[in-house]
Amino acid sequence: MKEQDKIEIDVLQLVKVLWKRKFLIALVALLAGITAFAYSSFVIKPQYTSTTRIYVVNRNQADKPGLTNQDLQAGAYLVKDYREIILSQDVLEKVVADQSLTIDAKTLGKKVSVTVPADTRIVSISVRDGKPEEASRIANALREVAAQKIISVTRVSDVTTLEEARPATSPSSPNIRRNTMMATIAGVGFVVVIVLLVELLDDRVKRPEDIEEVMHLSLLGVIPNLEKLK
Repeated sequence: MKEQDKIEIDVLQLVKVLWKRKFLIALVALLAGITAFAYSSFVIKPQYTSTTRIYVVNRNQADKPGLTNQDLQAGAYLVKDYREIILSQDVLEKVVADQSLTIDAKTLGKKVSVTVPADTRIVSISVRDGKPEEASRIANALREVAAQKIISVTRVSDVTTLEEARPATSPSSPNIRRNTMMATIAGVGFVVVIVLLVELLDDRVKRPEDIEEVMHLSLLGVIPNLEKLK
């Protein structure tokens, strides 16, 4: 019971220490938030993402209506191949050449992301760029080149455009609100950790209770500070 009381007293003391430093914590949090907001708003260049989607039709599906379980299972395995084909060096280099891009295939590959929703045969191709029109143009060009490559390599019946890429109306990054919140929280956490470490590592006697805990003796009295009484 006594050990529990000591733990409660220690926790209460730490809370009091944090409360005394509340203005410092708030100041650091505010500065961190302002810095992150300014950096995200004025330093980081906004990026825009455009997405186009395709649907791949098997060759045997073109001759018969409807989808069989075999078609779906085969398609589920093939979509992984489609992703590798889309990001292949041949496809990227052709897009760079056809669109007269000023970047190489490796750099273009870093701008492209290919996702396949679970249990579907739909492939989403997203391109990120500093200009929304450029992002959509590259995405659509990549879709066309990749579609021809998929047909020639996998011998599928057709690659249908499910959705064309359009210029984004708002940037996909940076997320100014998220960055500001994360920086503010990080600022609070940093100051709290520093304050608690300083308090826990400080072995000076600050309270009468500290003497009782260290010496395991009952305190008979406290000599007042005469300077404070004047």
